[in-house]
Amino acid sequence: MARPGLIHSSPGLPDTCALLQPPAASASAAPSMSGPDVETPSAIQICRIMRPDDANVAGNVHGGTILKMIEEAGAIISTRHCNSQNGERCVAALARVERTDFLSPMCIGEVAHVSAEITYTSKHSVEVQVNVMSENILTGAKKLTNKATLWYVPLSLKNVDKVLEVPPVVYSRQEQEEEGRKRYEAQKLERMETKWRNGDIVQPVLNPEPNTVSYSQSSLIHLVGPSDCTLHGFVHGGVTMKLMDEVAGIVAARHCKTNIVTASVDAINFHDKIRKGCVITISGRMTFTSNKSMEIEVLVDADPVVDSSQKRYRAASAFFTYVSLSQEGRSLPVPQLVPETEDEKKRFEEGKGRYLQMKAKRQVAMATGPKFPPWPKTRFTLRAGIV
Repeated sequence: MARPGLIHSSPGLPDTCALLQPPAASASAAPSMSGPDVETPSAIQICRIMRPDDANVAGNVHGGTILKMIEEAGAIISTRHCNSQNGERCVAALARVERTDFLSPMCIGEVAHVSAEITYTSKHSVEVQVNVMSENILTGAKKLTNKATLWYVPLSLKNVDKVLEVPPVVYSRQEQEEEGRKRYEAQKLERMETKWRNGDIVQPVLNPEPNTVSYSQSSLIHLVGPSDCTLHGFVHGGVTMKLMDEVAGIVAARHCKTNIVTASVDAINFHDKIRKGCVITISGRMTFTSNKSMEIEVLVDADPVVDSSQKRYRAASAFFTYVSLSQEGRSLPVPQLVPETEDEKKRFEEGKGRYLQMKAKRQVAMATGPKFPPWPKTRFTLRAGIV
């Protein structure tokens, strides 16, 4: 591997750099994988200081900004890997983001360290593990803010509708490949299960009552311009995720009428590419509330207005979880959602099932995994996604 060096990771982010790290750079990073036939960096790291224009209205870093940086790091390392052998040149496109938890807040003035590493490859996809650390440059203190798993597919530069094969990697242990294959099969099945929702449309309702689904549902319409796209004419996955987080935040704020914070993002599925010139509609609606959390479904539809031969289609979908905060930053009870229609009641029960399932997983993880400091009982600390 070449000697580590600094390079600019993307235009438009002058303070961003990608640092090629040696395999042992981080104890928390996923196991490094390399082989004689695949000369790609074992990991990269994007570093950028958080500026005032990265802030939300509460003064902390917007959750969508962090999601965008996570995707940038994943796109860089997966594109490099997919072009590591002689053959048709390609670009890695985001297909799915697994559940992402906001573990700790990130503040303006801190440095974000976003590290990415390839953990598995199938014939046509790449799994990338991304960790986000925040650094207080005055004290040197660091803390983990996010962990995410992303899946990319290589698209030919000659024809972006053509998916190419991924160069293989060599694993240091046989178990790594077996574990990766299980994760690949699980996410592939889940992606197929989400397609039944692709016909859902969020319709506006006149004079809705407070705390109903229609009262807080919101939509954002955005014309895809060159600054939103890769050099090959389709939208960066991180741009889409940031817009989705903004809409989810609006829904949560309308429902609560308080400060709100992104607590987690369920799997984000990218069903199809969004091309330059499309008009996209990002719609959000409340699906479930517990005592202190809200689940919001976000749907992204693309309308290729410059191409009359193509119809409107579903481009992405995900569930976001938010919590409510007082002006002093203390956690508040969430107003309970009042489902009215049969579809709303069905989505509420499905959301309740996801909530209980994730709650059970957290309890198992706390009992069997590494011990982390508990959340304060009187003050909620997850502020990365306040809008």
